Amino acid sequence: MGTAESCTGGGIAKHITDIPGISDVYKGSIIAYSNEMKRLLLDVSEQTLEDFGAVSSETAAEMVTGLVKKCQLQTGISITGIAGPTGGTSYKPVGLVYIATYVNGEIQTVKNEFSGDRTLIRENSILAALNLFQEHLNISD
Repeated sequence: MGTAESCTGGGIAKHITDIPGISDVYKGSIIAYSNEMKRLLLDVSEQTLEDFGAVSSETAAEMVTGLVKKCQLQTGISITGIAGPTGGTSYKPVGLVYIATYVNGEIQTVKNEFSGDRTLIRENSILAALNLFQEHLNISD
């Protein structure tokens, strides 16, 4: 298992690595905050970023796919969003977050809209990502 994070800046990895013994299954994280890093480290296509933007279901899916392929993982989580307080638009407001999970070759993406300040949005995003991953694992069993 591994994680690819943008708006949470390693927060998911921190929560996971707080669990004693997790190194048996957790291999690490790629923090790809900029579009350039999403392209270089996770193979998110320039076309996807141009057509859909960094904060999109398509980008989240490509992030988790790139993570799993590059790091030779069986499962993964990716997250991209707008934590604020700036950066939002009427089309993509502050609090918009996309999470993707990869389990058994299947990708699930979920759109979330959180409210609150930057800290609260990031905390809720982390919890939502971990919950989605757990649900995806349970469905795949």
